[in-house]
Amino acid sequence: MALFTKQEALDYHSEGRPGKIEVVPVKPCATQKHLSMAYSPGVAESCMAIHGDKDLAYKYTGRGNLVAVVSNGTAVLGLGNIGPEAGKPVMEGKGVLFKVFADVDVFDINLAETDPDKIIEIVKALEPTFGGINLEDIKAPECFYIEERLKEEMNIPVFHDDQHGTAIISGAGLINAAEITGKKIEDMRLVVSGAGAGAIACTKFYVSLGIKPENIAMFDSRGHLNKSRIDLNEQKKEFATAKEYKNMAEAMKGADLFLGLSVKGMVTKDMVKSMADSPIIFACANPDPEITYTDAKEARPDCIMGTGRSDFPNQVNNVLGFPFIFRGALDVNATTINEEMKIAAARAIADLAKEPAPDYVCEAFGVDKLEFGMDYIIPKPLDLRLIEWESAAVAKAAMETGVARKKLDLDEYRKELRERLAASRDRVGTFGGTYSIDI
Repeated sequence: MALFTKQEALDYHSEGRPGKIEVVPVKPCATQKHLSMAYSPGVAESCMAIHGDKDLAYKYTGRGNLVAVVSNGTAVLGLGNIGPEAGKPVMEGKGVLFKVFADVDVFDINLAETDPDKIIEIVKALEPTFGGINLEDIKAPECFYIEERLKEEMNIPVFHDDQHGTAIISGAGLINAAEITGKKIEDMRLVVSGAGAGAIACTKFYVSLGIKPENIAMFDSRGHLNKSRIDLNEQKKEFATAKEYKNMAEAMKGADLFLGLSVKGMVTKDMVKSMADSPIIFACANPDPEITYTDAKEARPDCIMGTGRSDFPNQVNNVLGFPFIFRGALDVNATTINEEMKIAAARAIADLAKEPAPDYVCEAFGVDKLEFGMDYIIPKPLDLRLIEWESAAVAKAAMETGVARKKLDLDEYRKELRERLAASRDRVGTFGGTYSIDI
């Protein structure tokens, strides 16, 4: 049942100041002296300091806490190619989540451009303004090319959340599900429904966690990806196998893990029944999963099930990842977000799920307690400890892999993160002040 009506959603976006975000000054502007320092002539001092050392832009401007959410609206949520104007509410929403969960500022950049080379040129030219780039809702396969080129040619983090966000969150769930079931990730057989940006990125990430490529069966709208097919792009070819499956039902027999990033109804109860003992199912089609939580559990009570929905256990929600990954990357002035940082984020999320959830989280979700187990392998999005656990893990991985331009004392950093989020939530009145952080 919907939590709101269509009109309520439209009113939410239109009443008062239109949209969901605004820009506010963070320095006093109450006197002539303040104005003279904010603009002319005092601003020249910071300008000339940066002219002498470009890295001082991180000290004298907001660049180090500013991320561009860049989209051309060609693959928006479950809405498809609706264009940059129609996609803007989503990008503003992304900015809200960055700010609310990790105190990261955002400008949403909505481009009326579909040529990938021109998008690359535009985004590269934005580098002096931003500390990081979050690519969003750009269709495959162009999104792969755009991200790869920008990561190679820019000296700030570039992250396509549609690819890596779901990969990191479901990867955390996979780590914990493997522990609960007693299975080794490297021994699991995986079936994937979908071969778009999210599915391919998730599968690549699972390989980095231990899944063997020969144990993967990936399906697109035309069937199983195998070496006899001549219609596969370069990204799909990576997962084409010599073994061929006539359909997904055949591949599901004895499979340990299912990942769905396709459309609802792709998986039946019989397919779930045919899986191995204690199967792990991540059915993440939006808004309706490939098989419902209820049907999967009825077919196999021993399954560990996750979806993209908040009304069932183990929600695979990207907001558990991107705000905190960028927070950690920005705070060490990272030049990129590498695989080690993504794995660190997944392991931090997995570890946090083993901690009993605070009372305010249980209250928000209407339960008495949330404890590590089959129905709680992924933390809830409102768990305010995420910033401390995940951002610190990402920062640590960046420093250890040599992509950080700034070194942090991690114990002090964790304390600063708690204090920063508490102060930010006081300023913006997040969730009506219902929740608080114990510093």
